[in-house]
Amino acid sequence: MIQLSDDPTPEERQAVLDAIVAFNDAATGAKAETQAFSALVKDEEGRTLGGAIGYSRHGWLYIELLHLPEAMRGQGTGTRIMEAAEAEARRRGLLGIHLDTFSFQAPGFYERLGFARMGTLRDHPPGHAIHWYAKRFDAGPPSGEAKHHSGDA
Repeated sequence: MIQLSDDPTPEERQAVLDAIVAFNDAATGAKAETQAFSALVKDEEGRTLGGAIGYSRHGWLYIELLHLPEAMRGQGTGTRIMEAAEAEARRRGLLGIHLDTFSFQAPGFYERLGFARMGTLRDHPPGHAIHWYAKRFDAGPPSGEAKHHSGDA
């Protein structure tokens, strides 16, 4: 029986995740250790204004979220956040950093920081694109690196 839902329970999600993790661990011979990561910008009262949140797993740091308020952009704060992420990834002994971004967000920012575009899905959302990026710390290019194409949407 296949049951469709717009709202899977946390237990249902966990059951699927546990099965995937077990399969991946068996296939790779390595247990997937996940360690959380954040590099946050705080105001004087300790409120979070923005920053990066992600996790390391399988030898890579994944930046899941990165946001800065409009007033903080263009001042080097995003670069400093990504430099802190890279320093932490290196401290953890990771191979590199990977992330995704929409064409209307920050692909040029990541390219200026040395990230290579790995792939693009056009019309996600319609009229735009999502891009996957990676930055490897050793001399080689990220595995499966796609040739860069101009035009983001």
